Amino acid sequence: MVSLKLDNVHGPARREIVKGLRAYNVSAVGKIDHRPLTVTLRERRDIVGGLVGETFLGWLAIGLLWIADEHRGKGLGTSLMETAEEEARRRGARNAYVDTFSFQAPGFYEKLGYHAFGRLDEFPPGHHRLWMTKAL
Repeated sequence: MVSLKLDNVHGPARREIVKGLRAYNVSAVGKIDHRPLTVTLRERRDIVGGLVGETFLGWLAIGLLWIADEHRGKGLGTSLMETAEEEARRRGARNAYVDTFSFQAPGFYEKLGYHAFGRLDEFPPGHHRLWMTKAL
């Protein structure tokens, strides 16, 4: 008998689900060259910004980009993106994608050559979420 159970998001159940999905994906597309990618901005030893993403299947997926308020507007976001994109190219990626909210940085990504390919309205209420891509 199959049953439903709410589980700890970071516990063994999640690991088993990820393991099963990855096995299925490999059976469909072959070896998946998944590699984490992190670029940090540091002031002395302190992290004052950074980018977290990953490369796989010829793509750079940007998950997080953050810069401390006092360091914004200095071109550091562009430097983070350029560094991540260059590393992704070195790894064989030909394209990149990112998702962002309307109150975050869609204009920033557009200036870097990204264009929207998907939009979810009223997420969160009063705003929207955008998925953006560009060829590397």
